[in-house]
Amino acid sequence: MPTSKLRSSTVTASAKKRPAVTVASPSALIDARVKELADWRGEMLSRLRALIKEAEPEVTEEWKWRGTPVWSRNGIICTGETYKKVVKMTFAKGASLADPSRLFNSSLEGNVRRAIDFHECAEVDEGALKALIRAAVAANMSSASSKSR
Repeated sequence: MPTSKLRSSTVTASAKKRPAVTVASPSALIDARVKELADWRGEMLSRLRALIKEAEPEVTEEWKWRGTPVWSRNGIICTGETYKKVVKMTFAKGASLADPSRLFNSSLEGNVRRAIDFHECAEVDEGALKALIRAAVAANMSSASSKSR
């Protein structure tokens, strides 16, 4: 039997023995994270996620860096990281965004990113946050259009 036929039949036989691997969608992974947290952090992450989707209905949900929810539109808008005492919303281009409501309260020293740390029982200024999300999308759209020129 020619070697090429032997290899292909061997691969086919071994492939049949492997169990199928199901990969969850990023949205399903974010749903699972919210459920897994089962405390104020899950509720906050879920609320922030809803506000992101309201502010930008065409947002894409992603799951990056081994477990970080990421929301994108023509580039990363923000991430939603959960820690023991804080839910951190990091804006990829936050340093270039106007923040008249002074929502940014973390990662202020960098030249690119800015973040908002939400603690338990934190008040969320929904209007200001949606405006910041829309500004991040606009910055991504602007940089995407300038790259295509």
